[in-house]
Amino acid sequence: METTWTDAVVVARHDATPRIAVLDLARADGGELWEYEAGAHIDVMVGEAGLLRQYSLCGPPGEQRKQYRIAVLNEAASRGGSRAMHALAQGDTLRIAAPRNRFALTPARRYVLLAGGIGITPLLSMARALDAAGHDYELHYCARSRTEAAFAADLESHGRVSFHFDDRAPEQFLDMERDVGGPADGTVLYVCGPGGFMNHVLGRAAELGWPESALHTERFSAEPPTDADPGEAFTVRLASTGAEYHVPEEQSILDVLLAHGVDAPHSCGQGICGSCIVRVLAGEADHRDDVLTEEERAEGQFTLCSSRSKSPILELEL
Repeated sequence: METTWTDAVVVARHDATPRIAVLDLARADGGELWEYEAGAHIDVMVGEAGLLRQYSLCGPPGEQRKQYRIAVLNEAASRGGSRAMHALAQGDTLRIAAPRNRFALTPARRYVLLAGGIGITPLLSMARALDAAGHDYELHYCARSRTEAAFAADLESHGRVSFHFDDRAPEQFLDMERDVGGPADGTVLYVCGPGGFMNHVLGRAAELGWPESALHTERFSAEPPTDADPGEAFTVRLASTGAEYHVPEEQSILDVLLAHGVDAPHSCGQGICGSCIVRVLAGEADHRDDVLTEEERAEGQFTLCSSRSKSPILELEL
C-alpha cells in the first residue's frame, strides 16, 4: 500500500509540560491537509536520518484542514525520534503522511475513555468528537501529577472528565471497579497509554467481566514478548511471484523482504501501527503484534514487522 506524503512546517510550538511538546503542523505549500476522524495518527519523518515515527492527532477532527496538532513525549529511552521532534522550532520543516486510523470510534450507546499520560492524545480528539455529536461518555485521565498532564487546563472544568494523579491522595487513584464498573450493554472502553497502565486497566477490565469485543486499545510501544524465544527460522513465500526468502531467527520478515528489494508496506517496525498488515494464505502464523484483534487474526491478517511463522513455510498475499 503506497503512502502519500507531503512537506509540512511547524507553525506553532509550545511545551504543555516539561516533557511534552505540542506542535501545530501545516502544509508547506499552504494547501489543505487530509480529513481525519478521531483516533487517527500520522507518520512523521524527521531529522537528517529520516527517522519515521507515529503520533496521534489530538486536535478537533473535522473543524478545519489547515493544521494538525500532535503532542510528543520526550522519552528517556528514545531511539532518537522524540529528541528530534523536541528539537523542532517554529518554521522548521518535516514530512508527514496521510492519516491512518485503527483506533476509530465504533457505534455505541456509551463510551468510557481511559488515558494514561501521553495516551490522552487520541482520546482528547475522541472527547471533542463525542462532545460535538452529543454522545454519552466519560474520560478518566491518569498522570503522575497535574504538572505532567498535558491538556489538563483544557479539561479540568469539563464535567465528563475525572483526573487521577499519582502524587495526590490514594482515594482519587483510578479504581476500575468503582470508577468504571462491570460491562454494560452498549458501552465500550477505549484505552491508551504506557504499557504498564494499559496492562493494569485491561487486566482489571477482564476480571470485571468486560468482553474483548468491548475493549479498544492503542499502544505507543510494543509490549515485550512474554516468551523470549525468537522462534525458529522459516521460509516466507510471496503469492504474487512465487519467490521464497529464508527468514533467520534474528531477523523479521519485513527486514528480509526489504533487504531483497521487495516493496513491502511498513512504518513503525514494532507491530503497533498496522501499516505492514498483509494476509496469510498458507501456513500457521505466530502473531506477535499489538494491533490486530483475534477476529482479524482468524481472518488471516498478519503483521510483517513483528510476527513470525510456526510452520516451515508461510505464504503471504504479497
